[in-house]
Amino acid sequence: MTTPHKEITSGLKFPEGPVAMPDGSVILVEIGRQTLTRVTPDGKQHVIANLGGGPNGAAMGPKGKIYVTNNGGFNWITLPDGRTFPGTAPADYKGGSIQVVDPETGKFETLYDSCDGRKLNGPNDLVFDDAGGFWFTDLGKTHERHTDRGAVYYAKADGSKIEEKIFPLERPNGCGLSPDGKTLYVVETPTARCWSFELSSPGEIKSANGPFRGEKGRVVTGLGGYQMFDSLAVDSAGHICVATLITGAVSDISPDGKSVTQYKLPDPMVTNVCFGGKDLRTAFATLSLTGKLVSFEWPRPGLKLEYLNK
Repeated sequence: MTTPHKEITSGLKFPEGPVAMPDGSVILVEIGRQTLTRVTPDGKQHVIANLGGGPNGAAMGPKGKIYVTNNGGFNWITLPDGRTFPGTAPADYKGGSIQVVDPETGKFETLYDSCDGRKLNGPNDLVFDDAGGFWFTDLGKTHERHTDRGAVYYAKADGSKIEEKIFPLERPNGCGLSPDGKTLYVVETPTARCWSFELSSPGEIKSANGPFRGEKGRVVTGLGGYQMFDSLAVDSAGHICVATLITGAVSDISPDGKSVTQYKLPDPMVTNVCFGGKDLRTAFATLSLTGKLVSFEWPRPGLKLEYLNK
């Protein structure tokens, strides 16, 4: 059964990375259009910046700037009905990057495109902490005959430092922080696993730092059947709210992983969710295959984010 929802706008080119703004608008990326776009409450779309490549995730950062994870772009697969979805790396692919955009002027710059001499492959999602830094996932890049291994990074918002913190993961996608900021959540797309990593301080994982993921974190939950995880948000009760592909839903996962409730929406590629509106009780979700932004009521308030809701 489809969750009651409101369609805000349509005609978007594979939208992702929604950011619910205080004025009621939603800033998001359009991967297929290569833009950062503002959607006003009446559904009108305004391009803020043409970023090139494949803008994939977005978050409000210091000084009112929008930070964007750019995956470097895709070859697009077109279905018989004209809808498109991402495929392999394009011929002009040069790597991924972290971009910083001024939402008022549309001017942008590249903050990071490598770490320790290795190029970023496919930055996907990001979340800011309260110490002037942000975690971001690099899903990797799919090529015709091979796929890059994924990783998680921590970087300073001023461009002064970037470090690889978790490697490898299986196409890490969404990431978020617990309400107390002491736990990092990361989901893997093909395995539909949600991992948690205990933090000892900002940007530092409390772990044995061994060569295997299990030495660094624990699996909160994993979905059965043919489902995949995409991006996520965390609500004020610490629930991990994960956009879920194939099923076409937002999965509401309790912090202990024992409870999973799915809010189904009319698109098999529900790719991202964020919270806004009165008391942060409105969930905004991107329906990427059909190019829509929708909203629906969430059972709890969303989590207040650094640089945005506080």
